[in-house]
Amino acid sequence: MSRRTTINDVAAAAGVSVATVSKAVNGRYGVSEETVARVLKVVQELGYESSLVASSMRSRRTGVIGVLVADFEPFSSEILKGVGAELRGSRYDLLAYAGSHQVEGPGWERRSLQRLSGTLIDGAIMVTPTVVSASADIPIVAIDPHAGRADLPTVESDSFAGARQATQYLIDLGHRRIGFIGGRPDLRSAALRDAGYRRALADSGIPFDPGLVREGHYEQKTAREPALSLLGSPERPTAVFAANDLTGIAILEAAAELGLEVPRDLSVVGFDDIPEASQMTPPLTTIRQPMQTLGATAARMVVALMAGETLETTHILLPTKLVPRATTAAPGRV
Repeated sequence: MSRRTTINDVAAAAGVSVATVSKAVNGRYGVSEETVARVLKVVQELGYESSLVASSMRSRRTGVIGVLVADFEPFSSEILKGVGAELRGSRYDLLAYAGSHQVEGPGWERRSLQRLSGTLIDGAIMVTPTVVSASADIPIVAIDPHAGRADLPTVESDSFAGARQATQYLIDLGHRRIGFIGGRPDLRSAALRDAGYRRALADSGIPFDPGLVREGHYEQKTAREPALSLLGSPERPTAVFAANDLTGIAILEAAAELGLEVPRDLSVVGFDDIPEASQMTPPLTTIRQPMQTLGATAARMVVALMAGETLETTHILLPTKLVPRATTAAPGRV
């Protein structure tokens, strides 16, 4: 087990005395702004936690709510819009923080919270976290959490119902060979969208074919090869349900690369309704989840927790809606 960081470690790394560290983290006079910034930077980098930070710093409220995201991609950007709209005009400020998940690997959220809580933020909203834990000393709400046990308040969209509706829509158009490119397997939403896809097939008496399923990890770049593999197979599907819009866009690009015309040769349905979905050529049929409402709802929850209130419910599920556009048609038709 690694040794716990001490105030002496912070002082040594920052090149100051222990007394200066104490003054800097407590916001006392007698320390220049430059030195305070340097000390707090070291505190964040070392993940320093102690009664000094967890207690003394908690007495100096920041009035800031942090939103932790893995990356500033379309989904998290829409979430941030919702959080910002909800906090506008309130006494709280918003700090958006993109963790270095690709460098730090699993557990980046925990380390990010250690850097931010007690020094910069009073509460946090975690978007698509891989680790959901209530061990932090600040209120936390999770949006679209991981697939394991969650012991934090959560807010998410009805991924199961949305996926079932998307697949059923393709079935109603006459498709029987319907592919699916899934999302991040560690997220609950990905598992639920897979389950919704399978349920719609089962309800219509269509056998599940594992050869029509790929994993795209919710990112356009990681979905490209699975899309090319699926669409290039000898018995390719006539339609594909994509676990999110970025995957749907990757499918449209793969189809164009392979010379397939959408929707004559292939129908595609996405999930999210990010702004880019309606701007594609052709515009992407999708399942709309209320992303900005997700952010606003999470913001209200974390503000209530910060005020010491008890939430009426710790899990909020928001409805989704089919948005038909130009990437879907009956098989072989436009």
